[in-house]
Amino acid sequence: MIDPSLQATGPSLRQGPGMSTGPRDSAGIAKVAEDFESFFAGLVFDQMSSDIEPDPVTGGGEGEAMFKSLLNQEFGKAVGRSRSLGIADIVQKQLMQIQEVA
Repeated sequence: MIDPSLQATGPSLRQGPGMSTGPRDSAGIAKVAEDFESFFAGLVFDQMSSDIEPDPVTGGGEGEAMFKSLLNQEFGKAVGRSRSLGIADIVQKQLMQIQEVA
């Protein structure tokens, strides 16, 4: 159940000129939920790999740090596509409930 004090209401969320109201169909909401799980998983992978020292064979450096971040993002996308954490399902359910109320 959503806490009523946290529900999106009020003038700050009204649609202005040129603004989109966001996804209103179930496919759009599913994509948003999957993207959220992907983003969250990417952050988790970043935190998990933050203490790993650079490989002495490859030399480390700025390039390795940059590509490690990109690799973690791709790992997060793979997790989001598979919905293996279950976060996307929960977010999708909540967004559908909010849409029905609004």
